[in-house]
Amino acid sequence: MTKCKFLGIALTASLLAACTADPADGGSAGGREHDAVIGKLIHTSNNADEGKLLLYVNDDAVEAFEAAVETGETTRSGLSDVDEVLYNIGATSIERLFVVDKRHEANLRAEGMHRWYVVRFDEEQDLDQAAVSFAALADIDRVEFCQKVKKCDWSEPRVVDLDDIADMTRAVEYQFNDPSLPLQWHYINTGDPQISRRAVAGADINVAPAWKLETGNRDVVVAVVDEAVDYTHEDLAANMWINEAEKNGEKGKDDDDNGYKDDIYGYNFHTPGPLTWNRPNDSGHGTHVAGTVAAVNNNALGVSGVAGGSGNNDGVRIMSCQIFSNNTGAGVDASARAIQYAANNGACILQCSWGTDAMTPGLASDSDFERNVAAEHQALVYFAKYAKSCPALDGGLIVFAAGNDTKPQAGYPAAYNNLIAVTAYSPDGLPAWYTNYGPGCNIAAPGGDAYEDPSTGRCSILSTLPNGRYGYMDGTSMACPHVSGIAALGLSYALKLGKTFTVDEYKALLLTSVNDINARLVGTRESKITQNLADYKGKMGTGTIDTFQVLMNVRGTRCIPVKVGGEESINIQNYLGSGELGMKMTAVEMAASDMAALGITEKPVVFGNNIVLKCTKPGAAIIKVNLIAGGTAAGGGATMGGMLITKEFAIIARPAFANNGGWL
Repeated sequence: MTKCKFLGIALTASLLAACTADPADGGSAGGREHDAVIGKLIHTSNNADEGKLLLYVNDDAVEAFEAAVETGETTRSGLSDVDEVLYNIGATSIERLFVVDKRHEANLRAEGMHRWYVVRFDEEQDLDQAAVSFAALADIDRVEFCQKVKKCDWSEPRVVDLDDIADMTRAVEYQFNDPSLPLQWHYINTGDPQISRRAVAGADINVAPAWKLETGNRDVVVAVVDEAVDYTHEDLAANMWINEAEKNGEKGKDDDDNGYKDDIYGYNFHTPGPLTWNRPNDSGHGTHVAGTVAAVNNNALGVSGVAGGSGNNDGVRIMSCQIFSNNTGAGVDASARAIQYAANNGACILQCSWGTDAMTPGLASDSDFERNVAAEHQALVYFAKYAKSCPALDGGLIVFAAGNDTKPQAGYPAAYNNLIAVTAYSPDGLPAWYTNYGPGCNIAAPGGDAYEDPSTGRCSILSTLPNGRYGYMDGTSMACPHVSGIAALGLSYALKLGKTFTVDEYKALLLTSVNDINARLVGTRESKITQNLADYKGKMGTGTIDTFQVLMNVRGTRCIPVKVGGEESINIQNYLGSGELGMKMTAVEMAASDMAALGITEKPVVFGNNIVLKCTKPGAAIIKVNLIAGGTAAGGGATMGGMLITKEFAIIARPAFANNGGWL
């Protein structure tokens, strides 16, 4: 009988007496002790790392823990009762969960996060028994089982030779020279049957007109918490975040004193050390996600990224925070550390295509998440509050994949109220067969669907893969980085315009920059499964995210939705104020290039206070309206009258909108 496998006899007896007492007997000492001990346990040992527990030390005991760790003690706390349990379970190490970063230690302590410790011990030790042993101690406030996280994808990547586009006829002219941009229907969907027989023009993120205004700013950093990103990839290298102090410093030394050694492009929190993107069993998930956010644009290579710049070293940057390796996910200790690292080292957007199953026991509400994934929850709160590297935003923005369980609710953390949860749609603009939907879901983006049209194989999301490769993947994992990339592009535009937002303001801006999906949710859809589309109505989030609308809302320009195909009469007063306004519209202006983008063959005309136009193609453009403010005639010279003013609007042309005009 080894001590690393069993507790001491006296301790075991007392715990068993407390924890096997009848819970209903709340009046007995045993019942009260049982409740107090069990009440300290966070989550369960199901799907938890063996040989590891997270301890939340109380205020009276934390100084002893800190003193022991600072003196180099790795297996003892300096407190006799705690040390007895550590000895009995065969503890191999005890360390602070959130590392000391002297630049930000005050913020960490203000949130009470310095009280979290990780204890490791023999994996043969019974995990539940060890947890109860710690929970019985007065010095320990909470004991959390270290739950494992999983990626939100449902298939392995399909690596492709980019000569795949050789047989494609380009239906439109593309702004960038990246040769595979025509295959990225999720950016520009022309309804091309070469992509899918069911592709619908306009079922995309409407990024093409947005790229005319902004392509990405180096001061915006997106942390990809995922598998490691291949920072050597020719289509990513120029847009990687680089820790210059570590790159130019001494190997094996924490040159910038942030608590990590050799963290040049980010850090490996799965197996602590430098990033390991080239492991043989990795799927390339992190590299694929990163490419959607910021693959380098206009470099005549591969694919484009949503915020990848214009080819002039101006795209947003990617920080790699690795929590998966060799197809295995780390525990929440690694994800919590990765989130703290991203906040402390310059990221302003947290891109997270991972989580738990939508029906995970013990995670049915936000309160459950706050209690049962406590360390990770605190880290997310920390990021939202202290990730202030972007001058356009007063904190950090967090984006999660809603999950691929085909369940009528998002999984956690995505479902948590303060985070943005992303559902997925396909080239036909309809919900992907795998996507979660319903409570906790906030917005929809392209995720692909390999089953939509297997004959082409082009219905998935094309992006970068490790070792200089490219390939297709599906999932809310792939939808999520579209929203992160669009958010980064919007912040880049805000920097250009000198605009600033609170995190809450910016979340509201993103979630209202959408097009309708509900109008088409009738009947069924055939994919891997038969979907009853009515089940998804009102449950995919606010709508499908629209990049151009995001930029227009950053700019302060009102967006006017119109339908493609028919003549539209737009009452401009509906977009200027309420009631009968003292304004007269005299003329409308639209550039020839914008008319061509929307397939408008005849110039828009003024009829009363209405604009009459007909769009034959989905897209977006700027329209300028000349108005007389006050009266019906303009003043000036010898004439007294109203003021001539010009007001701009954005026209968003899409196949269909909700009955309320598209503002969901």
